[in-house]
Amino acid sequence: MNQNESPADRAFRAEVRAWLEDNLSGAFAHARGLGGPGREHEAFEERLAWERHLAAAGWTCVGWPEEFGGRGASVEQQVIFHEEYALADAPARVGHIGENLLGPTVIAFGTPEQRARFLPPIVAVAELWCQGYSEPDAGSDLANVQTRAELGDDGWRVTGQKVWTSLAMEADWCFVVCRTEPGSARHHGLSYLLVPMRQDGVEIRPIVQLTGTSEFNEVFFDGARAEAGHIVGAPGEGWRIAMATLGFERGVATLGQQVGFRRELRGVIELARRTGAIDDPLLRDRLTRSWSGLEIMRLNALRTMAGVAAGAPGPESSISKLVWGTWHRELGELAMDVLGAAGLVADGEPYDLNDWQRLFLFSRSDTIYAGSNEIQRNIIAERVLGLPRERRGTE
Repeated sequence: MNQNESPADRAFRAEVRAWLEDNLSGAFAHARGLGGPGREHEAFEERLAWERHLAAAGWTCVGWPEEFGGRGASVEQQVIFHEEYALADAPARVGHIGENLLGPTVIAFGTPEQRARFLPPIVAVAELWCQGYSEPDAGSDLANVQTRAELGDDGWRVTGQKVWTSLAMEADWCFVVCRTEPGSARHHGLSYLLVPMRQDGVEIRPIVQLTGTSEFNEVFFDGARAEAGHIVGAPGEGWRIAMATLGFERGVATLGQQVGFRRELRGVIELARRTGAIDDPLLRDRLTRSWSGLEIMRLNALRTMAGVAAGAPGPESSISKLVWGTWHRELGELAMDVLGAAGLVADGEPYDLNDWQRLFLFSRSDTIYAGSNEIQRNIIAERVLGLPRERRGTE
């Protein structure tokens, strides 16, 4: 993509920046910096109110086509919006799974009826979504999904278990990859269903993480109902659609994420100066490498935006996930080494963590969720580089 901003893009950046400055004040002034990975428990209702304020002003789903309620912003303008949002330290979004994953999937693969039903509530932040992919025996190996659904006179009935479901306790809906063809195996016979969360037959159990918080959850479906028309694509096409959703997940929002990474890196560098750790040549070298890695990450993300502009991102988007997940995990390790022995002691009882301890603990999951490093390497090797497929246990 073109990294030289046009006059129109510069004007758009100024508009976004001015609006955020004007509106992250007054009733929303205290919302700056709230939420985010490892801190999704913070001020959820206030962040929801803020996001609905964004929606009322037309600042949700900015990259969606205007006919579906978006602004029709170019890829360059979407990057600008996410960067400015992060630079303003605006609160972490609560509707991002619907806006960045489910919405683009329905736009690309849904029926006119599905678009009319599901897209407007996402734009208005009236309905929140979660993702039903991973299972106890099908985490990174998504093709091993065992949750099943049967179609009857009253629609689909879903039975099974999902795990590591982010924000399930707040979600109104879940897009669920499940097996709809009895006896099928691997990526065959899977379908992509839209299932309401607030019904009998759905049980949510929060998972307490190392950080002491519970962004992730177990979800149990026991005959949960989904309408017959709430299947995206045809029965058996779930694998293809699920992969497209993962591609959308690694889209332009990652540029805003990197602004947050840059802020964290600056904080670690300042911490190293205060503690004197920056005088250690090995730590100083690691800080330099971390800065270089972040610059390379940004350039690679901008390069892959061409896939977004062309439609659903391709398997090349796995490179971005592999790079940022590894980089961020290593930043957490670096922060602990800069803190030294002090990093082993909680700030208070019973388990009061500081920002660097929370970064270290939560970033351990970065190389696992949304596709583990091992799976990303396989995708890159097989689908990008054309290397021979890895042998699976059933082959």
